[in-house]
Amino acid sequence: MNVLFAAGGTAGHINPALAIADKIKSVFPNTNILFVGKPDGMEKQLVTKAGYEFRGVEMLGFQRKPTPVNLVKNVKAAYCYFISAKRAVKKIIEEFKPMLAVGTGGYVTATVLSQAAAMGIKTVTHESNSYPGLTTKMLSKKADKVLLATEDAEKYLKDASRCVVTGNPLRTNIPIEDRQSARKRLGLKDNFTVLSFGGSLGANHITSAVAELIKWELKTGEINHIHSYGTRSRDMFYEELRKNEITEDKSRHIFRDYIDNMYTCMCAADLIISRSGAMTVTELTEIGRASVLVPFPQAAENHQYFNAKTLADKNAAIIIEDKDLTGELLVETVSRLYEDRNALLEMERNAGSMKKSNASDAILKEIIDLFGNDTGAFTDCR
Repeated sequence: MNVLFAAGGTAGHINPALAIADKIKSVFPNTNILFVGKPDGMEKQLVTKAGYEFRGVEMLGFQRKPTPVNLVKNVKAAYCYFISAKRAVKKIIEEFKPMLAVGTGGYVTATVLSQAAAMGIKTVTHESNSYPGLTTKMLSKKADKVLLATEDAEKYLKDASRCVVTGNPLRTNIPIEDRQSARKRLGLKDNFTVLSFGGSLGANHITSAVAELIKWELKTGEINHIHSYGTRSRDMFYEELRKNEITEDKSRHIFRDYIDNMYTCMCAADLIISRSGAMTVTELTEIGRASVLVPFPQAAENHQYFNAKTLADKNAAIIIEDKDLTGELLVETVSRLYEDRNALLEMERNAGSMKKSNASDAILKEIIDLFGNDTGAFTDCR
């Protein structure tokens, strides 16, 4: 069986696709898998590193803000979508001959799955955010199945007849360990621990507020703090520490540009401060941690706010919008939870109750069910 995948733009789109591909290959090892995406996009790097074949197709995204420059860009994007990319994708489909096309977001998904559906190929799209993107809204009328990370996403689709809530698939199971063990592994004392991060490139607004929070922590008691300031913000972070008269204490502080053992750090934490991308939110529920979420304000269709709201509505997180974030507000929020451990533990329990650990299994089941009595499609792949 041949399966075509389309994903692009961000790791939040690409990693779920890789997780689904990994699951299919683990159960049906003879399946042939091909990914399609932009030749210069993040998808090429992540897909080839994972060991899957990749084909690049030139595509452009549509600009939402109406300006003369964006009008020209949208004309070019329309040409790509309706003519050049469509032709390239059709050729790939004719050569690869997939029985199934799977998309997980980004405008490449719209092109590939629309063309596949027009050619009579079964299609499945997965939405990782609580607020569906334009691609999912469009494909909800065309795809054979629309798989959703949360129940909230279904509310924003006009046609939910093909929708199934499966959760977000993770490439590997999170190695959950108790806090004491995780802290010991990190070289930290077994004290209250805060983890904060803003993404691989950093988030200066969060970093600035976190510096003020660390100043409060030092005055309050034995609080550990792990912070990732991102690859571009080291100088800015240490300048903020200097302004707040903070001296780094290796016995309670871990400050890095990039955290490469994130799951250990999350397990060590009592409270997590972060953006609210789809996979971060999924990990918070999988591990079961209370959080203060600062949605990225420039995220398409403000989807990070809706991701955060899914947790906040269940009293599993507190939302501070980026425009409202200050060091003073962050200190006030964290101190309230630090002083009221019962409230913190309730948030933690609520987060854990939202996890969908078997998302990959659920997605594979929906794919198999899509073929009904045509069991040969999969048995031939063993």
